[in-house]
Amino acid sequence: MTESNTPSNDRDVDVIGATAPADGSNTIKDPDDWVTGDEAMTGAQRSYLETLAREAGETLPGDLTKAEASEHIDRLQSVTGRGATSDQGQG
Repeated sequence: MTESNTPSNDRDVDVIGATAPADGSNTIKDPDDWVTGDEAMTGAQRSYLETLAREAGETLPGDLTKAEASEHIDRLQSVTGRGATSDQGQG
């Protein structure tokens, strides 16, 4: 039988994304603590910021970092009401 990427049931397996810690300790990170926070914002961040900024009647610089973009997204979601949920607080 060929080897599979499916783990066997008889050994511990490291997985990503299965569940969040019960205390939520790893679910929200301050953008200032991101390892890649000083890299240029992603295309998805830029696209969403364009929408949010337009709805909020604001303009933003086009050379934001990932961390800066995330902070603006959080702020503009509050201004526009987009992304608002009962557990809002993460970007």
